[in-house]
Order: sequence, then C-alpha cells, then structure tokens
Amino acid sequence: MDLLLGLVLLCGVADLTRGLSITTPEQQIEKAKGETAYLPCKFTLSPEDQGPLDIEWLLSPSDNQQVDQVIILYSGDKIYDDYYQDLKGRVHFTSNDLKSGDASINITNLQLSDIGTYQCKVKKAPGVANKKVLLTVLVKPSGTRCFVDGSEEIGNDFKLKCEPKEGSLPLRYEWQKLSDSQKMPTPWLAEMTSPVISVKNATSEYSGTYSCTVQNRVGFDQCVLRLDVVPPSNRAGTIAGAVIGTLLALLLITIILFCCHRKRREEKYEKEVHHDIREDVPPPKSRTSTARSYIGSNHSSLGSMSPSNMEGYSKTPYNQVPSEDFDRAPQSPTLAPAKVAVPNLSRMGAIPVMIPAQSKDGSIV
Repeated sequence: MDLLLGLVLLCGVADLTRGLSITTPEQQIEKAKGETAYLPCKFTLSPEDQGPLDIEWLLSPSDNQQVDQVIILYSGDKIYDDYYQDLKGRVHFTSNDLKSGDASINITNLQLSDIGTYQCKVKKAPGVANKKVLLTVLVKPSGTRCFVDGSEEIGNDFKLKCEPKEGSLPLRYEWQKLSDSQKMPTPWLAEMTSPVISVKNATSEYSGTYSCTVQNRVGFDQCVLRLDVVPPSNRAGTIAGAVIGTLLALLLITIILFCCHRKRREEKYEKEVHHDIREDVPPPKSRTSTARSYIGSNHSSLGSMSPSNMEGYSKTPYNQVPSEDFDRAPQSPTLAPAKVAVPNLSRMGAIPVMIPAQSKDGSIV
C-alpha cells in the first residue's frame, strides 16, 4: 500500500517537472572580441504552471574564483539589467514578450572578461527549468606584418617572417606567391604553413611578391611582402669609402676649429691694443703756455734780484727753457755769451739778477 502511494506521488512530480521545459540544448558559442553574442533560451509551459513567471540569467566566471553573478532578471513583469557592473548596458533580452516562451539574450561589444558559463533559469510554479551556455571570446588576428630578416643578396641566408600584432591561439599560417608563376620555391614548401620561412643560398629566382594569411576560428588577417634578391655589393669599397669620408669630415672639422680659434685670438689682440691706456705717461703740455710761464717767471725773478746775489747766478744761460716741449721747438741759433768777471760787470754798470733754480719739468725749486 505504501509502495503504491509512493509511485503515484513520484509520477505526479514527474508530470509537474515535464510541464515547464527549456527546448534549447546546451551548447558552446565562440565569438570574436567586439562582436555580439546571441545566447538562446526558449521554453514551453504547461497548463499546470500557474505561478508568476521569473527568468534569471547567471554568469559563472571562467576563473572559478568568483561566485555566480546575476546579470539580468525578469520578475513581476519588470526587467532588471543593472546587477552586474561589467555587463551593464551590454546585455538585453531579445524578445519584447517574454511570456511567449523566448528568454534569449544578446551581449554586445564582447570583451575577454565575458568568457564564462551562462545559465538560463525559468520558473513558473510549480515548474522550474535551466540550461547552460558556454561562451568563448576570441581575438581576431590583426596588425599582421611581413618582413625580411637578413640581407636580400644572392647566396645569403635570410628569413621571411609573418607576425600578427594580436590574435587568439591557435593560429594558422599560409604563404602564397602572387607574382610570376605564382609557385612557391620548392625548398620552401615544407614551411608554407609556418610563420617563418628560412631561405638558404638565395637566388634571383626567389624575387617576387608574397602574401601571408593568418587565421583562427573567428577571423583572419593578411600582409604582403616584396622580395628583391640582388647581387652582393662591393663591401670593401663601401667600407673604404666610409672610412675616407669619416677622415675627411674630421679634417674639415679640425680646420674650422683652428680658423675660429685663430680669429678669436686676433680679435682679442686688436681689442687690447686699441683700448690699452698707459697711465705712467702724462699728456704733453702746450708749448706756448710753457714758454710764456717761463718768460714771466724770469721777469719776476729779475725784478727781485739784487747786485749782491748776482755772483751765484752769473753762469746760468739765459736762453735755456726747462720745458721738454719747448726744447724740441725750432730755435734760431744764438752765440754763446762772452765770459766777463763779476768786478768788471759792476764797473760797466751791470745790474745783477738772481735766476731761480728749476727742475727738469720746468717747475721752480
């Protein structure tokens, strides 16, 4: 009896569980960064589901270190989409009438932080159902650059490289020749799907235009390379020319510096000569004033002389002017006075005159 009652209750619960169901299967979605991801969640109701409809989307981050976050909620005929700050303004329901059985959402402008497992939960008492969607965000290859690593000369070894600036792994590479016969050189065939092609003993036949395509699961990018294999240059002549050019440049710089230094010395010397003032040489005196002062002083001295003082000054020449400038002036030749004894001068009626002594510069001592 108890066993029969348990089976009846179990069947009733099973019927109620099958009343509300999500028809969308669990799946994995891959999208590129910056794109929009569509996460489906469609459900069906049964007549037994009479309670209010609640829809909830949860995010389980990929690092498994954070708890599940509610990102959008429908309850009481209202939508709440500001629970999760990282997705605020970027998550929306796709349907305007959620009661019609579509709880799918869109996430716009995908970022790498959006990677994780999303769970859709639908509840309408007594029915409850949920499904999970795994979202993976990848980065498209972009900014791909093709270049030659080495010297593009005949007989040399160098490398052709293809490097994208960004792109989620795994990346696939494919090289193609766009010019001439459009056939890749035979030694390169083993590396056509590699980011690097190693060129050994290059020949002029390798010259041409090549392309490299980088691809992953969400996109691709391409770059083009022009390869010109030329004969080797005269390295010895190039080195000699560089050395000679360097020496000539150094010589020219040395000459310029020497000329500038010499010019500065000449200008400095001329400046010192023009502005040099000798303080130990006095300015020349006027000849006229010197002569006049000398004659005036003689007249005054003569007036004060007495006959008794005449003897000490009788030998002093009257035509001597103490000024150096006056001595240098042209003079008429004069005869030396005859020597007459003092007693005879007195008898002849001469008047003795006293002449004061003078220094070299003409001043009276």
